[in-house]
Amino acid sequence: MPNPHAVAEDYISAWNESDSGRRRALMALTWTQDASYADPLMRGEGLDEIDALIAGVQQRFPGWRFAVAGRPDAHGDHVRFSWALGPDGADSVIEGADFALVQDGRLKSVIGFLDKIPAEA
Repeated sequence: MPNPHAVAEDYISAWNESDSGRRRALMALTWTQDASYADPLMRGEGLDEIDALIAGVQQRFPGWRFAVAGRPDAHGDHVRFSWALGPDGADSVIEGADFALVQDGRLKSVIGFLDKIPAEA
């Protein structure tokens, strides 16, 4: 069974890494090459598309940071964790929960849900 806290922290680190080269290196270590990501607003297949999604979120919300919220947990190869997103040093504006499938210690798929999102986001 994967370490749920480590999986969540590695995932959040990729979303917070603004340097594309460092982000891709981190993703290569923590995601499978054929990984997938989907939430109500976007979808990506493979590292190139997921990386582009992350870059797009960073462009839309410059200076905002993701953080793990609560305590991640796991069941078999599945990890569940909540997260918060907001301006660096301020309260979160957007919150959600993600469910990940981990394969050989790396993220294989992530399904995201948005729990709190303002109308203007």
